[in-house]
Amino acid sequence: MGIRLPSILLNARQVLKNHAISTSNQYDVPKGHIAVYVGEIQRKRFLVPISYLNHPKFMDLLKRAEEEFGYNHPMGGLTIPCREDAFIDLTSRLHSSW
Repeated sequence: MGIRLPSILLNARQVLKNHAISTSNQYDVPKGHIAVYVGEIQRKRFLVPISYLNHPKFMDLLKRAEEEFGYNHPMGGLTIPCREDAFIDLTSRLHSSW
């Protein structure tokens, strides 16, 4: 089975673009960031730099999201099915390494 990461990234960008068009000002996302919803049961919204999309660890999360949700994200934005504390730990490490 081949890895389809470019299609994952393309779809993530499209989902985020559509989500940005349909949301109100209360959900504005700063330039250079994306909104993601994280959690296994209850989802919490996070803003992360777009540069994280190219990091292998973040790509692993995107792959998991594709496997669980396909291209139908229930929150209307990119949904990542992992524990909130694991996501915070990963993004903290990414932030310190960039």
